[in-house]
Amino acid sequence: MHLEGKRALVTGGSQGIGAAISLELAKEGADICLTYRKHEAEAQSYAQQIRALGRKALAVQCDIASFKDAERVVQTALAEFGSLHILVNNAGMNWDGVSWKMSEEQWDRVLEVNLKGYFNFTRHVAPLLKDQKYGRVINVTSINGLRGKFGQTNYSASKAGIIGFTKALAKELGAFGVTVNAVAPGLIETAMLKESDARDKIIEMAMAESALKRVGQPEDLAYLVSFLASDRARHITGEVIKVDGGQYI
Repeated sequence: MHLEGKRALVTGGSQGIGAAISLELAKEGADICLTYRKHEAEAQSYAQQIRALGRKALAVQCDIASFKDAERVVQTALAEFGSLHILVNNAGMNWDGVSWKMSEEQWDRVLEVNLKGYFNFTRHVAPLLKDQKYGRVINVTSINGLRGKFGQTNYSASKAGIIGFTKALAKELGAFGVTVNAVAPGLIETAMLKESDARDKIIEMAMAESALKRVGQPEDLAYLVSFLASDRARHITGEVIKVDGGQYI
């Protein structure tokens, strides 16, 4: 287990990609603090699964767009674990609409959650990693932050912002032994996709772009995050790695 003795904070860990990441990091030896906003039962269920693996686990409710909530979560994790080594910024949202119909609220909320939310948690964790001269920050972005997507100017802008944030942060923290990388998924089959009325159409469009002709699963992303969180990735920083089955190309 290549994360034995490490402590990780994963935002948005109650379902989908965040839950898969939390479980994979725990399987590799890490204690996990995962956050949730609405899905308390699911969050507590995943925390229990992590404990069943012999790891410590916390599930903490918060709104990642709140600077004070982020501080509270980090302090709660520190009180339980004593230290943090890994931050996975994953929680996010979309609220789609074409630019000429998008409301100010749609724009502001997506940027608050997807971009400011990543800053909020990083701001409170980065000093810890810097002072201990070791750490891993892994940001979940999207291939749509690299290429843009019709009807998602707010989402694409937020995910593109995460890429710039990742690269700048890697430069700031590199001298302190902290690596910062981003993972950019294409279409991943989460509960949100399964419940969508447009599921078949969304999959059809993604398959037309995909080289591998398969829908990504949350664990496909989790495996990469686990690698980047480990010392096996000690010489990788400032990178944006696509996990999309060739959808971007």
